[in-house]
Parts: sequence; structure tokens; C-alpha cells
Amino acid sequence: MHSAPVVSRRAFLSRGAAVFAAPLVLRSRLRGADAPSNHLRLAAIGCGGRAQAVILRQLAPQPDARVVIACDCFPERREKMAADLNRIYGSQVCTTSADFREVLARSDIDGVVVCTPDHWHMPIAYAAAQAGKDMYVEKPLGPALRWAQRVREVVRRKKLVFQYGTQQRGDQVQFRRACEFVRNGYIGRIKEVLCWCPDMASEFARAKVQPYGSIETAEPPAGFDYDRWLGPAPEKPYTVDRCTPYGGYHIYDYSLGFIAGWGAHPLDIAQWGLEADDTSPVRYEGTGLLPLRRRLWDTLESYDVRCEYANGVRLRLTGLRAATPLLDRSGIRFHDHGTRFIGEKGWIQVDRQALMASDRRLQDAKVEVGVGEKRLLRTTSHMRNFLDCMRSRATPLAPLEAAIRSDTISHLGNACIRLDRPVRWDPVAERVIGDPEAEAMLDRPRRPAWDVFAA
Repeated sequence: MHSAPVVSRRAFLSRGAAVFAAPLVLRSRLRGADAPSNHLRLAAIGCGGRAQAVILRQLAPQPDARVVIACDCFPERREKMAADLNRIYGSQVCTTSADFREVLARSDIDGVVVCTPDHWHMPIAYAAAQAGKDMYVEKPLGPALRWAQRVREVVRRKKLVFQYGTQQRGDQVQFRRACEFVRNGYIGRIKEVLCWCPDMASEFARAKVQPYGSIETAEPPAGFDYDRWLGPAPEKPYTVDRCTPYGGYHIYDYSLGFIAGWGAHPLDIAQWGLEADDTSPVRYEGTGLLPLRRRLWDTLESYDVRCEYANGVRLRLTGLRAATPLLDRSGIRFHDHGTRFIGEKGWIQVDRQALMASDRRLQDAKVEVGVGEKRLLRTTSHMRNFLDCMRSRATPLAPLEAAIRSDTISHLGNACIRLDRPVRWDPVAERVIGDPEAEAMLDRPRRPAWDVFAA
């Protein structure tokens, strides 16, 4: 099978004026509830494991949207995604491409759903924003906080819709209820928030994965565009465990590891409950473990980060291994992830299984905040909210600003552990205070051939 033709950066940018105007033209034709022209037309960029959940289970059932192109460096992944979608739609709606630049150059695409490995999230989001496309981007934002800030500038200037794919704000009602109770003072003034999630070590045990990955050089699979997969990341030899989900999760060239990849979920809820979507903690210190010897998977194996906001509220983010003894001592039932708010009058804990509280009345799913109290947006799903905002131009549940402020915690947590010293942060200037080495860790060099930010 032949790969789709590559569109050079020069060719991509030369089409800019027509492409940037396209979304406004396309939205003008969205008329008639059942008319084909009413469908939002989306592209799936990244067709691996996360895309199977996000695209096939969450987006494909939506009656007013169609995924019309599937893009991936692995030919079998994009072909399977297109075939699955066409089977769902009952007609040949979805085609394939190997190159996201070709996708973004199309004037008939309203938005994109980005489910690539982490190191491609923000470069593709930046190119999509330059092309005037709305976007749903999987978490975390990526290995470089400064890349996300570049995306934010374009998203703001072009007034685009950006939905961060943390899911929990929209997909499960207990997260909204927990955050409303916290915001309305049901447990008094918040003193501390505890967040925990799987880390590399606990994930190996749960999934029975052979840890750390092979460092033996191998030939890439036939048809797989390895150079494109690497993209802005450093050029390294291919190994059988590099371009896999666990390689993408746990190789520092491509991600921060589960401190960001899993930590994004409980941190997002912590920030939402604290009404902190426009800020981040100001001080960070922590401990953690790195693989002892040369390993392919080289992100933090475990982590325990303590933070403090300017108002004195403390936040602690831990991997499951560090969290387990702490949670056991509390006597409160817990799962492998969650967010616990601790106030002057009690506590509320929430995860994907349940909401629990010191006031057991709040655990009743029928109990909601009262009339006139602070309320958060009700929606049937995170993806539904994204599509609705594409039409209304409203701010989505998990906007880019909230994503950046939440991900700042995992970036600075990673930095303080690796540097073995506290890190101070100015959330207004969004700069590290008095530590150039920690500040430098918020950016990454990019291979020139794939540096979309330099285009």
C-alpha cells in the first residue's frame, strides 16, 4: 500500500489564507437537523489505542458529526480505523492519510481529534490552530510546557475551540457533583487536596508488562513511517518497544511518564474543584525514583510531589506505590486513582467508581447543590460538549487554559524530583523563580525537519 503524499511545510503554509478562512465558511452551511451538510466533519489524527476509545466509542455515535479521514504513521492502524468508521456509518465516508499536513490543508475539515503519542500533541495542535481548525486533544499536553503556551496564543487569537481530553469533567457526573460541593463550601474551607494515580511501577504489576523495554536495535515494520513518528523528538534507533503505547508513555524523549499521562486526570479535578483553572501552585518539592540502569523506558518510576498555592492550600500528587500506605492509614476505601478534598468540616473523595464523603448524604447520586449555589455545566459527555461548542463557539468544559495550568503541576513536579530541590513558580508570569535549570526543563529542542513551530 502506498502512503499518502507528503505536503511540505512550504506547500502547507502557502495554502494558509484559504485554509484559515475555511471553518467560518463551513459553519455557514450547517443547516437542517438531518441534512448531510449539517454534519461536522472531523479528522482523526492518531489511530492507536486511545483513538479506538475516543473516536469509535465516543465520537462515532454522535449523530451530527462524521470522521472523514483517519491519519496515522502505521498503515494498518489508519486503514482499520477507516474501515471501522465506514462500517458504523454504513457508507464509505472515511478515507486515510499518512501525513497530518495533508489533512490540515483540506478546506472541508472543521476540526481534528488528536490521539497521537504525547510528543506530537502540541505540534499537531499548533499546526491545526494555524489552519483554523477546532480541536479535541488527548492528555497530557506533552513533554514541553512552552509548546502548549505557543498553541494557546494561536487558539486565543483565532478564537478556536480546544477541548482537553481528560474526559472526567463531562463523562461521569460524580466529578461535577464533587467539585460543586467543594466550591459551595459543603466541607468548609479547603486545606489540602490529595491526588493519586498509577505510576510506572504499579502499572507493570497490574498489566503484567515486562518492564523497561528492549534496547536492541531492530528494523521498523514494513510501511511504518518511523521518521514521521519520531517527528520533533531526537533521532534514535528503532527498537520493538519504542513505538508502542508503553514506549510513548514512559520514554522521556516523548513524555514525562505517568506523572503527567495519568496525573492529568486527578489534577484536572483538583483544579476544577478549587476554581483554579487560571492558576497553579507556587511551590513544589518531591521525591521519586528513576530506573537505576540504562533503560529504554526512563521516565519517573514513582513520584510524590507536595505543592502549595498562593492562598495556602496544599496539594499532593503521588503515584500509587507512594499513595497506598498513606491511603491505607486513612481507612477510606480507594481505587488506583482519585482526588480527595480535605476541608475544615470534612472530606470528599471522587474517582471513576464513586463519590465518597464524610457526610454520607452527599454520596446519594440524587443529592445536588441547591438553587442559587455555584453550578457547573451539565453535559451528557465530554465529546458531546466539544461538538456543541464547535457549533455555539462557547468555551468547552476543559479549555486549553485549564489544561496548561493543570499540566504545570506535573511539569514542575517532574523538575523538582529530577533536580532534587524545591522549585518556586510565578503563576502570573508563568516562569520558574530563580532556577534557570528548572526553567529550561519546560522546553525541549526540536528536530528542524519536523519543527512546526518554526514554520
